[in-house]
Amino acid sequence: MITMKDIIREGHPTLRKVAEEVTFPLSEENVELGKEMMTFLKNSQDPEKAAELELRGGVGLAAPQLDISKRVIAVHVPSGDLENPEPTLSAVMYNPKIISHSVQDACLAEGEGCLSVDREVPGYVVRHNKITISYFDADGEKQKKRLKNYEAIVVQHEIDHLNGVMFYDHINAENPFALKDGVLVIE
Repeated sequence: MITMKDIIREGHPTLRKVAEEVTFPLSEENVELGKEMMTFLKNSQDPEKAAELELRGGVGLAAPQLDISKRVIAVHVPSGDLENPEPTLSAVMYNPKIISHSVQDACLAEGEGCLSVDREVPGYVVRHNKITISYFDADGEKQKKRLKNYEAIVVQHEIDHLNGVMFYDHINAENPFALKDGVLVIE
């Protein structure tokens, strides 16, 4: 079971490497890795489990954060809707790629955080508001999804990890809260 002690922190060289693609059919080890990553996210969002296991809440996790330089991410975005508690996005993605994106950019009003970063990093992280991604699932089936707003931002954050990029690399160093005209700020 993955816990916070398995997650490497900023400064670790694996977080700055470009991860290797996984090959298909997937090895049992890579299938298990995806399942474990998803279990971590679900546990981190369950208040009782998170307290018991001392987990920080997360909506995404990339294999490089576990010191495994492979192109594997897990995302589990909970619904904010009490009537429909199904997650708005829940998937383990092998070799994910952004194949197109909107001209419109967006950022989260409260900035971004990361399980590999143990400090607050103030500033807007500007990303594409809409993306189309392709990836493979655990069965080796190719998938294609269009994402927007928060889900698009979460997936871009995780794909950045596969490319050795940290979220704060996107923050304007001189003026962390400067935004160009037309950037959508998501509350």
